[in-house]
Amino acid sequence: MRLSKSEPLDTFTQDPEMEKKTNSKKNAPEKKKMIPRDVSWLAFNARVLQEAADPSVPLHERIRFLGIHSNNQDEFFRVRVATLRRMLQVGKSARMHLEENPEQILDDIHDLVIDQQREFDRIWDGIVDELKEQKIFIRTEKNLSKEQQKFVLTYFNEEVRTNIIPLMIESIQQFPLLRDKSIYLAIVLARQDNSVRQKFALIEIPTIVLPRFIIMPSKEGEKDIILIEDVIRFCLPYIFTYFGYDKFNAHIIKVTRDAELDIDNDISTSLIHQIEKGLKDRRKGKPVRFVYDKDIDPLLLEYLMRRMGLSPGDNLIPGARIHNFKDFMDFPNAVFAEKTSSLRKNFVHPLFAEATSVMHVIQGQDVMLHTPYHSFDTIIDLLREAAIDPNVVSIKITAYRLARNSRIVNALVNAVRNGKQVTVSLELRARFNEADNLEWKTRLEDEGVKVLIGIPGLKVHAKMCVIKKKIGTKTIQCGFVATGNLNEKTARVYGDHWLLTANRSILADINRVFSYLESPKHDPKILAACKTLAISPISMRSFFIKMIEKEIKLAKNKSGGEMIIKMNSLSDPQMINLLYEAARVGVNVKMIIRGICCAYTENKKWKKNITAISIVDEYLEHARAFVFRGGVYISSCDWMVRNLDHRVEVAVPIFDPAIQQEIKDILAIQLSGNVKARILDNEQNNKYKHEGSKKIRSQIEIFKYLHEKQYK
Repeated sequence: MRLSKSEPLDTFTQDPEMEKKTNSKKNAPEKKKMIPRDVSWLAFNARVLQEAADPSVPLHERIRFLGIHSNNQDEFFRVRVATLRRMLQVGKSARMHLEENPEQILDDIHDLVIDQQREFDRIWDGIVDELKEQKIFIRTEKNLSKEQQKFVLTYFNEEVRTNIIPLMIESIQQFPLLRDKSIYLAIVLARQDNSVRQKFALIEIPTIVLPRFIIMPSKEGEKDIILIEDVIRFCLPYIFTYFGYDKFNAHIIKVTRDAELDIDNDISTSLIHQIEKGLKDRRKGKPVRFVYDKDIDPLLLEYLMRRMGLSPGDNLIPGARIHNFKDFMDFPNAVFAEKTSSLRKNFVHPLFAEATSVMHVIQGQDVMLHTPYHSFDTIIDLLREAAIDPNVVSIKITAYRLARNSRIVNALVNAVRNGKQVTVSLELRARFNEADNLEWKTRLEDEGVKVLIGIPGLKVHAKMCVIKKKIGTKTIQCGFVATGNLNEKTARVYGDHWLLTANRSILADINRVFSYLESPKHDPKILAACKTLAISPISMRSFFIKMIEKEIKLAKNKSGGEMIIKMNSLSDPQMINLLYEAARVGVNVKMIIRGICCAYTENKKWKKNITAISIVDEYLEHARAFVFRGGVYISSCDWMVRNLDHRVEVAVPIFDPAIQQEIKDILAIQLSGNVKARILDNEQNNKYKHEGSKKIRSQIEIFKYLHEKQYK
């Protein structure tokens, strides 16, 4: 069935009969029929590791993927492992709605992480060899030329010395609190003649204020790099000269801490204080992982574990010489002769390329941007235009994660200075962006922006904007609904969809959502009045259930039944069981899931197995899109309990037939990909999909498709 602009959707409102179906035994969660989400997440991070191992990927990109893998794993331990450890502290009856067996999952995580660490080290060793072939050398303190030794000592004295404070840890009664995101040199100080008892010391590596990589003077045709910790290693005799030690044994250690913020649901003036306190407490979170150089002195390791209160069961991860590989996302590109990306440069959407007004184009027709293929500058141009247009009276927008030097914020501030009413719903609880968003709140409010800061028990994750202008007595509106963040930095690498529209029914619902966010009591009846958008937590779940059940009914009536689902994560038990039912009766279920996929995809009792792939490539697949017989939709919502029940999310129907087809074409390209697509099977062993004689790298093909597309 094709949707038209004249057909408002009334299928999003809650329905008593639908509620009965939602809570029926048929759809009740059956956790034993699901892959544990944490095991599935580690399978995703293994796919990132595959990219680092792929010789067809440019070398600098492979190093970046190692950095991404390391950063992902850090966050995984801070959040998921920390959560599982918390579950162990509550009784089984209290955690029945959570993970069924956190003890077993933690054991599985430890084994998988150790295996991935070995693979990581193997890949890195291979990359080091390839760097040498390109005459790029990572030097240590032990293999420097005389000129380089002089350079390193000068660099240490001018840049490093004042940024480090050695800690003689045996002399400190209370062991120092090691920072979560830092790395430390753990040092054994001794004398060659053993005339003095050895001592232990710690030095925090100052990567917050200094670069991790220093390019040194090199021979012609070569590039020599040294890590800052090796600069410090080289200078240990100068640091500890007054102690009389002449033998130093130094290895990197790292602690990962529980990063979950304990914030209650009291959204009042105290929310900001709760977040500020939570951020302070995060620094003192319980250790959930201790990573160390496997060659560390055994006595020093034993001492550190004892002083930190660690036991062998506390995720002690032995590794190689280098840790905090997340810094390798910023490995210096200047050392590479070949710096070209394997993908093409983004371009302005053709409908805006020659346009003098973004709003004028949108008021004439719906437009879909696909970043990073299309330039994100169009979104910034839209807000800049709204900021200076004398007819614009107000801008309302949601913000979850903003760029460090946000041009979005600059446009909104300029709008206020030009007399516009600007409202920003700023999610202060966006994980790991809490401190940044607190700062943005202060700046925006100082400039006169009305900032909305949250709802009890709900994160505002929807991505939307409405711009209102008045010409005489006539009110004109336009705006957007998107799958991605208003962040120009991540928009260069995150694959997202942006529906720019002046559709009255869509904008009416966006206004209702903002009314809900602005209302003191956050009355859910305001959201229930939405007729076009599906809204979490009011109607999103029941809407998607209804759409799947329609496909099931078609399959039962032998009229087909097909759906395409693209998300970041799939872990909601109810939705997964409904997908199982669809597969059982023969619905053709196709899924593109980048990250967590807790659903099994094969079962002998099903008429059709679920087709499921994950694409990991140069761009991060961040978009959510859904295709049913009843229409095409995009959303910021994954099928996870948190998104469907504990966040404000929106799903928007695509009315324009041409854009509907555009979404379908892009999904078809992704489903046909056989270069960067992995099959999500029951074992989640990440086998590459190699079907077909022609190689199809979907991100390259999507670029070609969009670049060559003709628009009316």
